Amino acid sequence: MGNTATAPEPEPGPGRARGPEPGPGPGPGPASASRPGSGSGSGSGADPGLYGPASVTWHCHGDPMMWIAGVRALYLQALHPRAVRGVVENSDFRRDAWGRLLRTADFVGTLTYGTSEAAERAGGRVRAIHRTLSATDPDTGERFPVDDPELLLWIHCAQIDSFLHVLRRSGVRLTAAQADRYVDENRVNARLVGLDPAGVPADTAGLAAYFERIRPELAAGPDAHSVDDFLRGPPVPALLVPGRNLLWRPLAGLAYGSLPGWAHQLYGRPAPPPRSITRRLRLTGSVLRSIPAGLRWKLPPGHILKAMRRMGPGSRPSPYTLRTSAAILDRPGRA
Repeated sequence: MGNTATAPEPEPGPGRARGPEPGPGPGPGPASASRPGSGSGSGSGADPGLYGPASVTWHCHGDPMMWIAGVRALYLQALHPRAVRGVVENSDFRRDAWGRLLRTADFVGTLTYGTSEAAERAGGRVRAIHRTLSATDPDTGERFPVDDPELLLWIHCAQIDSFLHVLRRSGVRLTAAQADRYVDENRVNARLVGLDPAGVPADTAGLAAYFERIRPELAAGPDAHSVDDFLRGPPVPALLVPGRNLLWRPLAGLAYGSLPGWAHQLYGRPAPPPRSITRRLRLTGSVLRSIPAGLRWKLPPGHILKAMRRMGPGSRPSPYTLRTSAAILDRPGRA
């Protein structure tokens, strides 16, 4: 228990200003001079953005399991009392949950596949919103800014851990070096929400150490249980309730089950055995990946197709590229 950042659970044989997005959303990250993927697979003179087709992130973020990973991130992020209070106090996530989820996905897509200018602009908007917001500590009553670097770091680390954990556990075969590179690359998105990349974990060992340090500060208070209740049964029109129960609840349950054991203990709600969750993640990943990528990527906002038109056919995101190009992707030259 405790090392949620590196590998899957063991198994034999892997109008009103909005509050900080609690899910796959704002992360930091420096737009450094040597972008992770600049210059690979691109059309002549095309802007590869902050990552580019040679990066691990480019190929991972096109995977359909990112949606389940995003829900896991929500569950994990809600365990920080101040972070979740900042969301609850500054937004009505219950009424605008789906819009919030889509905005978060749009943010991640823009950072990963958009131009450098579009990514910088999106980060600037997030920083501007966060600067205006504050919330009340649920234990002490103290007012605190929601752009407190410690809170931004928690949101970022919980997100990156969830993305990496679900992708690997569901069958995306990353080498240890590629997993480290993924964590390092995403310090780029950390800068965009106001963090100093030098203080953000740069590999899976650093991410694991961060979780060990932060765990004493985590708890499942009323706000966290409110998020849990919402994720288990988000409000939908009456006609859509059967579909929610049939499709959403199993996926949300899978996201919850993929949390580390200590998170289940904090929530006070059991989960199926880790081996069962891993099998379900792999099966779900296989089913979702069987849907033609071109069809999946046509869903709004279409960042991947736009990026491929900009960068050329060699920029197509694919886990197969990660498997066959490990030697290239594992080369030195981090963000």
